[in-house]
Amino acid sequence: LLSASSLEVIMDIFDKCKTFTEVKEAKESGLYPYFHSLESKQAPEVMMEGKRRIMIGSNNYLGLTSDDRVIEASVQSLKQYGSGVSGSRFLNGTLDLHVQLEQELAAFMNKEASLTFSTGFQSNLGIIAGIASRNDIIFCDRENHASIYDAIRLSYAKMVRYRHNDMQDLEKKLQEADQNKGLLIVTDGVFSMSGDIAKLPEIVRLAKKYGARVMVDDAHGFGVIGPGGRGTAAYFGLQDEVDIIMSTFSKSLASLGGFMVASSDVVEYVRHKSRPFIFSAAITPANTMSALTALRILIQEPERPKRLTDIAKYMRKQLKEQGLHIGGSEEIPIIPIYTYTPLRTLLACKILFEKGVYVNPVLPPAAPDGECIIRTSYMAT
Repeated sequence: LLSASSLEVIMDIFDKCKTFTEVKEAKESGLYPYFHSLESKQAPEVMMEGKRRIMIGSNNYLGLTSDDRVIEASVQSLKQYGSGVSGSRFLNGTLDLHVQLEQELAAFMNKEASLTFSTGFQSNLGIIAGIASRNDIIFCDRENHASIYDAIRLSYAKMVRYRHNDMQDLEKKLQEADQNKGLLIVTDGVFSMSGDIAKLPEIVRLAKKYGARVMVDDAHGFGVIGPGGRGTAAYFGLQDEVDIIMSTFSKSLASLGGFMVASSDVVEYVRHKSRPFIFSAAITPANTMSALTALRILIQEPERPKRLTDIAKYMRKQLKEQGLHIGGSEEIPIIPIYTYTPLRTLLACKILFEKGVYVNPVLPPAAPDGECIIRTSYMAT
């Protein structure tokens, strides 16, 4: 008989790292598309790895990361406040800049209150894990951002996924739900890969019918659509009907961080219950001032979102005339070009990069099998 010890299999947690060869193979074939180094500001034209390239893969939708006003305000805040806050908002890390930014965001979005977070990803973690618990059910569009999925896991709420933008499937899932639970529907406003806009009027209707609340992740809608760039809820005239709106500073607002707007009661609850908020250092002074300045520019120059929409429509027209299969909504500056297979996608991106055009390849699991895309995105500048 074999001894018990001879049957033991010694596992090393790093074994998976040794057998992970996809990256090495892609690099050896010359098709590895990630981590290209920028040597200049995020702008329509950039220096990347020693060569001028056209940037059609940035989320700098309003073109404000290279705006002199944003840069100068950031520099001045560094001189006044220093390089960091060395603590969380809960204790020593709150600046008057944070308070000012939250007040102006709430006013701009026509909500009672606002709360800022250190990153966009952390915003979803902080909001959802702060609000939801084991006694709640969260209905999640299958194409929602990864941060929403991780946030639901962190909250311990039950996750119920519905087919992308499929309102019949959402209603079926709501009908089946335990009405004694707290119900929250979470959706991207503008979906980051497909460029689709959420069917928010129908989501709001279903939420009212079944007693659910609604949260919109508007990372790719804020500054892009809606009156003055106020996002997806405003685009549909539903700001009062959406309970929580979340967005980031790393896209339209030319900085790093994120925020939520909601009723005062909800914001105050998250402020005191959200572990990702309480136990993280606050946004740096420079990032806070950059976002605040970018917000003020957006308010002063509401033509920027309109200019962005015009550029997106122009590019859609040109790409269609070239016979390319594209997706997304007409007004959205995210235009996916379908390349279908990983190899075709990587080859196309390599050729474009060599010719001086930067785009983003989207492969499984970020895209379904057989539906790989080149994700192109545009700026108001």
